[in-house]
Amino acid sequence: MAERITIERLVKNYTSGSRALDEVSLEVEPGAFLVLLGPSGSGKTTLLRCLAGIERITAGRIDIGEATVADGSAHLPPERRDLSMVFQDYALWPHLSARDNVAFALKRRKIARPEARKIAETMLERVGLGRLASRYPTELSGGEQQRVALARALVADTGLVLCDEPLSNLDADLRERMRIEISSLVRQAGATTIYITHDQAEAFALADRVGVLEKGRLVQLGAPEDVYARPQSPFVARFTGLAGELAVRVRALPASAGGRVEVEPMTRSSVRMVHAHLGADLAHEHEALLLIRPTAVRLCATDGDEHHLVGMVTDVAFRGRGYEHAVALDGGTQISGVYSEWRVGRGEPVGLRLEASGCHVFPGGAAAGAEAAPPEGPAAIAGVVLEPAAGRDGASPGRADPGPADPDRRGSTAEVPAEVGL
Repeated sequence: MAERITIERLVKNYTSGSRALDEVSLEVEPGAFLVLLGPSGSGKTTLLRCLAGIERITAGRIDIGEATVADGSAHLPPERRDLSMVFQDYALWPHLSARDNVAFALKRRKIARPEARKIAETMLERVGLGRLASRYPTELSGGEQQRVALARALVADTGLVLCDEPLSNLDADLRERMRIEISSLVRQAGATTIYITHDQAEAFALADRVGVLEKGRLVQLGAPEDVYARPQSPFVARFTGLAGELAVRVRALPASAGGRVEVEPMTRSSVRMVHAHLGADLAHEHEALLLIRPTAVRLCATDGDEHHLVGMVTDVAFRGRGYEHAVALDGGTQISGVYSEWRVGRGEPVGLRLEASGCHVFPGGAAAGAEAAPPEGPAAIAGVVLEPAAGRDGASPGRADPGPADPDRRGSTAEVPAEVGL
């Protein structure tokens, strides 16, 4: 049965004096899929290890279902927490076949070996590896090893599944296929899932809810759409994907934070005022920071009246469905990831239209590369008319070469840590 997870004011200090987790509180509903997102050193792995019982907490409380498994003084060991874990490096026993690796998770349930092997074979069929049940980890690809690890976690039929960046060792194509498999299989199993990653695209694709960690603190928790559309800090906005940043001066304020604000970019590339969402309270005429999502930027001609900025294309990359452009503004600021079905060549002038829905204003100083001086009118850049897409050097998109595919990478095997009874 899926378990409710409750974490209250969790603190984890190391003997060196550093604080890995600082007053983290959250609740995960039974059967929910929570993704914890953050950079290296944010505390996400430490939080997962505290949940698993691998790390002892310093203060606070962790409840799994109705049981308190840690409260600063009491500590329930991992094998008594009724959870399963999928590791980044697969953690398969190298001397056991895929079938026996999966069946190993059933030992705690005291199931007879022949029956356990039969259940393991059924689970391997579910993950598409029935025909490879007799192979050893060294005879499996990275994706196949990860599916064995997933089968082992699901066959235990626990109420909680913990995933420690399970896709980070896989190439891009296999990572996407495994993401879909993990999402569908754990939801079919009905288990509560807590998954950690540093990849925001992976987090948004998998999660029912996303928690963003910064330096050991939970700085935002919500649905993926809410985190993306309403970041609560510049850190959250940056870590979940930006096209660029501009220093701006606030010209018109809404009644409260969350409304729309009118700002003037402090660059000579600016043509007209920009409307954006106000992320925090600001004073009128206050200098601030405009954070721009890639989804908020549109290419347009410079000879019309719809563009807010003018710049020069510095790079263009074919992405299959279209092109991503990098555009340099006057003063060195760059706006990247600007998608269009049309290709604009390097060195061409272009206009940028900014959609308010993907622009967020926060208090702050000048953005990297932004000018400190107020705008003095648009830069002297001639207009450009967008032409239908063509491949590099005039070739058609069908002949464009997106570059060689990443080579297939096979994951390594590793023993399950002795303290984790999975």
